[in-house]
Amino acid sequence: MSDETRSFKVEEVDSVSPPPRARVDDAEAAPETAGEKLERKRDYLEGFLAEKPEGVSPGEPGGETYESVIAALKEIFDPEIPVNIYDLGLIYAVDVSDEGSVAVTMTLTTPHCPVAESLPGEVELRVGAVPGVRDAEVNIVWDPPWDMGKMSDEAKLELGML
Repeated sequence: MSDETRSFKVEEVDSVSPPPRARVDDAEAAPETAGEKLERKRDYLEGFLAEKPEGVSPGEPGGETYESVIAALKEIFDPEIPVNIYDLGLIYAVDVSDEGSVAVTMTLTTPHCPVAESLPGEVELRVGAVPGVRDAEVNIVWDPPWDMGKMSDEAKLELGML
């Protein structure tokens, strides 16, 4: 930075003209009834919520196969906790190949979980039954260990933690 001094020119004004107001020329049209307005909003939201991402491969998040696998995982519940294993945070990754192979990386709440022998098999069967899935593989990992912070807000609400 140099030793030059900087100066600013200040201009004082007494008043500023107000900006022009917006005008509505269609005011003579019949007012919309509450029912018509609700129906218009409902149609808009249904279309918006039903919209699927364009150009997404079936195996990517948002793709048909991927979302179907997630839906299948949300149907599997931990027998000790009334929350599905996806919202419980037991699913760490779902990888879907272009050929339809699915690899699910998951954990259990503890290594001594009573369903340690049966839950991975159930996940493999349910995911393998999803249309578009050629085969399913379940990988159990213990690192990082599961903790309650991995649960979704829905799961925490269901368990009275929110």
